[in-house]
Amino acid sequence: MKSCFVFLIGCLIGAAAAAETTTAPSFRAGAATSNITSSLGGGIIGGFVPIPATHVHDEQHVRCLVLDDGQTQLALAVCDLLGIHFAVSVEARKQIQESTGIPPERVLICATHTHSACSALGQRYEPLQPLDEYQAFVAQRIADGIKCAQNNLRPAQIAFGTAEAPEHVFNRRWFMKPGTMPPNPFGGTDQVKMNPPAGSTDLVEPAGPTDPTVSFLAVREPTGRPIAVFAAYSLHYVGGVGPGHISADYFGMFCRHLERQMQAEDQELPMVAMLANGTSGDINNINFRTPRPQQAPYAQMRIVAEDVAAKVYAALDKVEYRDHVTLAASYRELELARREVTAEQLEWANKTLAERPLVPGKADLPTIYADRTRRMAESPPTIPVALQVLRIGEVCLGTMPCEVLCEIGLDFKKRSPLQPAFLVSLAHGYLGYLPTPRQHALGGYETWMATNRLERNASDKMLDALLEMAAELQPAPAR
Repeated sequence: MKSCFVFLIGCLIGAAAAAETTTAPSFRAGAATSNITSSLGGGIIGGFVPIPATHVHDEQHVRCLVLDDGQTQLALAVCDLLGIHFAVSVEARKQIQESTGIPPERVLICATHTHSACSALGQRYEPLQPLDEYQAFVAQRIADGIKCAQNNLRPAQIAFGTAEAPEHVFNRRWFMKPGTMPPNPFGGTDQVKMNPPAGSTDLVEPAGPTDPTVSFLAVREPTGRPIAVFAAYSLHYVGGVGPGHISADYFGMFCRHLERQMQAEDQELPMVAMLANGTSGDINNINFRTPRPQQAPYAQMRIVAEDVAAKVYAALDKVEYRDHVTLAASYRELELARREVTAEQLEWANKTLAERPLVPGKADLPTIYADRTRRMAESPPTIPVALQVLRIGEVCLGTMPCEVLCEIGLDFKKRSPLQPAFLVSLAHGYLGYLPTPRQHALGGYETWMATNRLERNASDKMLDALLEMAAELQPAPAR
């Protein structure tokens, strides 16, 4: 009788231990990269007129991270491109679902905004269009990178942290002294100037703030070996490349430098660093009050990249890793009106093009903007705007498919019902600049027709939607 009782107790203990083992959550992560370097001879975009690619200074990549909480998988991909067309995101996420089972709404795809890459944007404003050869290649390589990251899933810990890098970010929209503002391409005068003459005595003050914070997620194995760092910084790009050079700009340099600092000698799977573009639509690396002397190609880029990487590396000592967090995602396509082209604006565009025909390769701004205005008038009246929120533990990561002005990102950080929070630009499409209504009223490059494609209140509507989506993702209270 006694032996039966002991046996029964042993069975109950064993069953309880087995149940605990099977129900205990297991957090995993995996990272990978895939190469998306375009062929030489393609057109490098970033200026008003594309230039042919003649040299690859450093390769373009998609940097990928997959997170798995035992119930939900999220995928994040950062592409070394100026932007991606919405159709590229749609195709890539379709292929990702087919190869990995991760639903499209749980996949984040964004571009860094390097100005030294060939275009994955296509030629038209339509939201969905057939992919050209390079766009199809990029979509396939994004899917390949996510699949490889999923293949590399292993037990992991995760942490959130921030670093401050204020010395590299400057607002590029400036008020100038009365009478010194040059005319815009449309024949009018704005209240603020994008990239005014550096060091000019005509400068008054910037028209907006900066965001010096680098927000990051760090993922490692339980042994301490690093898996990935996903970071976001609100700095447009640095530039200063060689003529016709393909380059991932400071985003790529940051990744390579951080990987060199963090990689363990006995590490079989390489650590992957990722740097997304925060909200830098009006932020660049030019100190307009005290301009720096001209530098050799890539010199300033390296200064910024290595300093920001060093700051993130130092901040890693202060983060607290967790063995498990829960994951969730929300995705919404908000239908917004495109920027209205008035009859007077269309008349100006047609008259300008009749007098000054568009010449390929010639950077004539009135002609370029007349052509863009006419194409805007011919595009669909509404645009699906992809918005996404990822919840990673308590961290809230929101996205918009635009070059988002800095103050919008700061507003999201402050108002998000999930904290901490940060916003990433240029995700799931490229719809031009996103100014606030206040910035619209000031004019300037970021508000020009076709540079800005969405209705004037778009930023308010998009931010409200993201905050609503974030509220819906709040985790259930612990019992």
